[in-house]
Amino acid sequence: MSSAHTKTEHGHTDHNYLNHGSGIWSWMTTLDHKRIGLMYFATVATLFLIGGFFALGIRLHLAKFGAEPLLDPDTYNKFMTFHGAIMVFMVIIPGIPAFLGNFILPIQLGAKDVAFPRLNLASYYIFIAGALLSASSMIFNQVDTGWTFYTPYSTAKTSNGVILLVMGAFTMGFSSILTGLNFIVTTHKLRAPGMTMDRIPLMIWALYSTSIIQILATPILAITLLLIGAEKTLGVGIFDPDLGGDPILFQHFFWFYSHPAVYIMILPAMGVISELITAFSKKTIFGYRAIAYSSVAIAAVSFLVWGHHMFVSGQSTLAGIVFSIITMFVGVPTAIKLFNWISTMYRGTVTFQAPMLFALGFMFLFTIGGLTGVFLASTGMDVHFHDTYFVVAHFHYVMVGGTLMALMGGIYYWFPKMFGRMTSDLGGRISWVLIFTGFNVTFFPQFVLGAMGMPRRYFDYLPEYTNLNQISTVGSWLIGLGFLVGLITIIHGIFKGEKASDNPWGAKTLEWQTSSPPPHENFTTTPTVTAGPYDFR
Repeated sequence: MSSAHTKTEHGHTDHNYLNHGSGIWSWMTTLDHKRIGLMYFATVATLFLIGGFFALGIRLHLAKFGAEPLLDPDTYNKFMTFHGAIMVFMVIIPGIPAFLGNFILPIQLGAKDVAFPRLNLASYYIFIAGALLSASSMIFNQVDTGWTFYTPYSTAKTSNGVILLVMGAFTMGFSSILTGLNFIVTTHKLRAPGMTMDRIPLMIWALYSTSIIQILATPILAITLLLIGAEKTLGVGIFDPDLGGDPILFQHFFWFYSHPAVYIMILPAMGVISELITAFSKKTIFGYRAIAYSSVAIAAVSFLVWGHHMFVSGQSTLAGIVFSIITMFVGVPTAIKLFNWISTMYRGTVTFQAPMLFALGFMFLFTIGGLTGVFLASTGMDVHFHDTYFVVAHFHYVMVGGTLMALMGGIYYWFPKMFGRMTSDLGGRISWVLIFTGFNVTFFPQFVLGAMGMPRRYFDYLPEYTNLNQISTVGSWLIGLGFLVGLITIIHGIFKGEKASDNPWGAKTLEWQTSSPPPHENFTTTPTVTAGPYDFR
């Protein structure tokens, strides 16, 4: 899809989506997918700072640097709950699809907007409403259940703040469903002439597969959260044994959504990495169809593995074996992506600018997360590792090391297209060094802590765990410093960055064939596609 492969010629223009309308009201009522994407970015970044505050508080407490504990047990549990709920439901799940997906998907397809622009804006305000509803539980009747809301504690033992938090998550689920619906229809109906399904970029394949999961899995969580509210307010016996309910039923419902949610978080990140690897290797992606179809395969298998969260819940031996085998099978389509990325870099003209460093960081951290997942997929080993810091480390290597590394790489990569300016590559590199180093210093010791038997979510621990916890806390502040440097670099780029050309990376997908920043309608004339998305020949 080089400029030679389209019928359009694009140059710099003073008119673009940023100045198409002026004033805050033009942003609040915009139907432009690009502006909506940026509004998601501002919202998610703010929530990330709040969730990060709770994380640093938890780590400071566990470091035991002072004679007195930093937090009392109740406050610690509330910090744990809000950190997990904010990061999972308000940052990692919507981060890449709602922000980068909204901005990039229509342009990569050669479309003027998403299929349902008003629905797109509505989904943003639904997300805001859900986030505010959840945040109200921090002020009124604070919640200490953990982000999983495990019953019967969440229904029988806690304040009514649980209802506010779960209803906030329930509301945000509608935003996720509507976004997924919009992306699927846009992909099928608004592709540019000549763009067949085997010519759409791998970012689109990843977002498309994620959208399928969002539409099919999110209603299960919605029903589960409604049942929590019904049991707590009406006293209906659903999950509470004292009322004739079954708490294991909640686990089945919750994890049937929450494991596919893992791939809602990670599949878009994989799409970003596919774009970065080919752009900074200056080479056609190796095994395009294998990577594309592996995204769909991961989405399909994600619905069949929820039981590996419940090996110690009393489920049958046969069920445990089946879930163990299927869980290990997830490694096949994931490994396809990893090996194809490596093959793409082989004999490519690889350059190590900031976006590429984040892509390589993703590959390293996600590989560790994936390999340690094999340990947890084995029923025998999971009995020892279950609910220890080994699980915490594994989860963060996959979700945080994976998703947030890709998100940062994607921001630096598409920043010139968004704002028409370049970020400081040095600032991006410094940010990467701090985040990558801090991440490993934070979470690798937690694998050791988990193997030693330290349980997760505990307010206190035995003295032999102290040194590793202190090392982990130092690493967490390195991560915080890295994201702070990244934020400063981004803000500096918006106001003071050098003017960017239309295609500063020499990439081949359609978004780089329009001006930077793009016009309101994305393209001055509709492009026609005559080749695959990564043709560097």
